[in-house]
Amino acid sequence: MRYVLICLLAAACVFSTAPAQQVKAQEGSAVLSPDMLSGESAILIDAKTGQVLFEKNPHAKLYPASITKIATGIYAIERGNPDDIVTVSRRARWEEGTRVYLAEGEKVTLKKLEYGLLMNSGNDAATAIAEHLGSSVEQFAEQLNAYLVEKVGIEETHFTNAHGLHDPNHYTTAADMAKIAQYAMKNPIFREIVATERLPWDGLEWKTVLVNHNKLLRNYEGATGIKNGFTDQARNTLVGSAKRGNTELIAVTMKAGSSNLSYKDVTAMLDYGFAHFETKQIAHAGQTFTRAVQSGQQPSEEALPTFTADADLYATVPLGTTPETEVTSGGQLIVRAGELSRTYALKRKEEPRVAAAASKEEPESVSSGPRYGILFTWLGLNLFLVTYTVARARKRRRQRIRQIPRNWDRIQ
Repeated sequence: MRYVLICLLAAACVFSTAPAQQVKAQEGSAVLSPDMLSGESAILIDAKTGQVLFEKNPHAKLYPASITKIATGIYAIERGNPDDIVTVSRRARWEEGTRVYLAEGEKVTLKKLEYGLLMNSGNDAATAIAEHLGSSVEQFAEQLNAYLVEKVGIEETHFTNAHGLHDPNHYTTAADMAKIAQYAMKNPIFREIVATERLPWDGLEWKTVLVNHNKLLRNYEGATGIKNGFTDQARNTLVGSAKRGNTELIAVTMKAGSSNLSYKDVTAMLDYGFAHFETKQIAHAGQTFTRAVQSGQQPSEEALPTFTADADLYATVPLGTTPETEVTSGGQLIVRAGELSRTYALKRKEEPRVAAAASKEEPESVSSGPRYGILFTWLGLNLFLVTYTVARARKRRRQRIRQIPRNWDRIQ
């Protein structure tokens, strides 16, 4: 009996301590505050929705270093031809900093330069791309800035070159870099390049195997990209992304104290995001919504317009929660989940009564057809009878004429 009691007590201890250990582990991975990060500026967003999940001085204007190449890369992919042959200039050949050791006069495809740019952070590749697409580095920078405003909607960025080497007028913010990365990651070619870990490189002056500089690809579960950077003035910058299930997150840290600290920043933000949030689809393209009315009201057709979603809609919600939705009279779909909220614009659907009115008018125009048909038939029949009667009268007259003797005048 004593042995049985000892076994029961031991089992009780095991079962009572297991949940406590599990909660402690979850709490430890879910805590994040700005003072825990080394970077002077940082941000975490949902890659699908753009929802901001964490931020630290996100609008501080700082030097980006080589994360500039995220913008250069997506511009080259969207505005250039991957099969274009680029001739490397002397300026590109002697560009300082990290390179893929292009030779002056070497002819390289634009696609190969994009890999050297994003995987190995080649400053020479960046300059070669800029001169090919913009005639000069300066002209390319102007085109790049205009492109980012048009396509991404940034407001706090100004680039003067394609690589991110220091220039007092070359700056951005963590918030803008998150938007640029979110836009770039929608492109399948860009995603493929930044997710490539190793690539053989056969150049005139350098034959090697490129190893992606982004350590997240090897050290973080579900990592999908993107790019790191460093200059003395910018210190360490890093934009990282990872996907688990249907949720993909993008984290940015700028002016971190060291390379290791920049990776710790991004890892901490990604861990925090996956521990707290998930991306859920809230509507599919073509789905209809009708504005709800308060209880006790008598709804009318005018008070209940119908709206549709032009595309699939997603929302970021706290892990394990179901979002609440509301449709306004103006066609705004409001999604709320905990402290998060997001508004989508819906398209008004054609009212059923409009179609009904059109169907009422249609029979009048259609029914007039048979009436005119009867009239034309009656007129045609009468015309036939008149023509037939006249023809018979003429025939009888000719027959009577033939019966008159030819010497009738002599008889007279």
